[in-house]
Amino acid sequence: MARRYDCSDATDRKTGLREAAAAVRRGELVVLPTDTVYGIGADAFSREAVGDLLQAKGRGRGMPSPVLVGSPNTLHGLVTDFSEQAWELVDAFWPGALTLVAKHQPSLTWDLGETRGTVAVRMPLHPVAIELLTEFGPMAVSSANLTGHPAPQTCDAAQDMLGDSVSVYLDGGSTPADVPSSIVDVTGKVPVLLRAGAISAEQLREVVPELEVAN
Repeated sequence: MARRYDCSDATDRKTGLREAAAAVRRGELVVLPTDTVYGIGADAFSREAVGDLLQAKGRGRGMPSPVLVGSPNTLHGLVTDFSEQAWELVDAFWPGALTLVAKHQPSLTWDLGETRGTVAVRMPLHPVAIELLTEFGPMAVSSANLTGHPAPQTCDAAQDMLGDSVSVYLDGGSTPADVPSSIVDVTGKVPVLLRAGAISAEQLREVVPELEVAN
């Protein structure tokens, strides 16, 4: 039976964060609010848990899960060949709705799906998400919806779709927007905007003027 915690209540929030972190350590799934939509999260370093996440969504390995982090410093252990331009984007837009696709450290023993040696990583601008990520560490997090359905802005909508496939639901109220994060590929010499979202190409070019936009 899934447990749900009201994060607007200080006591419930503290208990919920503790229970969510414990659930992720056990290889279970949790739902958490972010600054875009609700996400379904798992231990990024557990192949089985990430597999359960993809299965819960009805999603294949060809659409690998992004990774959320609680601090930019976490990047040092996750990515390699991270350019100065990439760090400038982090400084300007993290925490926030910017996902960066970077080369991951070859020594990492994780399986997020068919990533071809890359990882899509983001630091969300949401206190509940940041607290959980700080408590646990990097998590594989994808939108908390069944594939083909709208991404949920409320905990109710996420729970209606995912039910008992998730152990812990952290209810942070309605999320601020249903606009997805912008995705920028920083694996090459020039950053490339793969998906326009909450942050426009114009805003990104104020920081990295040479940004290109994918066709």
